[in-house]
Amino acid sequence: MGRWDRALDAAGISDPQLREDYTRQRKLVAGYRRSSYLAVRLLLPPPLLPHVIAATAFMHRTDTLLDSGPVAERAGACAEWVKEVRDGLAGGESDHAAVRPLLHTVSAHPGLRGRVEDFLDAAAMELEFTGFATEADYQRYVDAYALPAFMLIAGLFAGEDPATDYREACRMYIDGSQRLDFVNDLAEDLADGRLNLVRETLDTHSVTRADLENARDTPGIQSLLAHLLGEARECLSTSRGLVGLAPPEGRPLFRAMIEIELLTTTAAATKGPGLLRAPARPPLPATARVLLRERRGARHLR
Repeated sequence: MGRWDRALDAAGISDPQLREDYTRQRKLVAGYRRSSYLAVRLLLPPPLLPHVIAATAFMHRTDTLLDSGPVAERAGACAEWVKEVRDGLAGGESDHAAVRPLLHTVSAHPGLRGRVEDFLDAAAMELEFTGFATEADYQRYVDAYALPAFMLIAGLFAGEDPATDYREACRMYIDGSQRLDFVNDLAEDLADGRLNLVRETLDTHSVTRADLENARDTPGIQSLLAHLLGEARECLSTSRGLVGLAPPEGRPLFRAMIEIELLTTTAAATKGPGLLRAPARPPLPATARVLLRERRGARHLR
């Protein structure tokens, strides 16, 4: 029996259809960001692993529906998905293979229900997103959308009512992670017609959207990227305080997530204007060292 089957057993997921649903979600999460998936798989206690996978898959599916295709099509697809999830939460069951694992996880972790509702409420904001004019606009986005998304996962460690300092540390982490994503995903976002950088920051560095779309290597582009990645690094470094605030079973994962994001930040800084053509990836040897170190620590907790 493999580790995944043992995790399903440990989580009390015995129904064959539900096990298949969770396994399908696991494959989707694994394909989204491999290093993060490996961290989750290696570092979480088996009883918690399927539930984190279900919450992550729900978040990714919602986010993808909000970002993919023309606005009118996105609105329709998102509305259908939100109704599917809300109907499932109301009735406790669903015919949708992507909703069933979420409902089971909510039944095992009742505090997740409110966080799912918060995230669905925030989806409308993301659907209407047209960019950030100011830093204050970006900060509102973090509070209204990015943090509720992260709390779907982080809240599973903290019970129904996370402490204020834990939530604030989660916010610091997701602020840094989101800043990094917006820089590292520039090539993909621009190709899809999106620009997620604050316009007043572009103006400060005398960078235009055309400069970014044409992948120009200019002093302004170099200073802009250095500034943005510096902000991301500062937030991520500060968010190390999250590790001590998390329950012991979550500390290896949070520590690994933060360190891998910092490795990615360094790789992005090294790539510089090359980010306008393709994202940076954390170096595999360094990533493996982080995961193996935290894996040893996680074993001592069990």
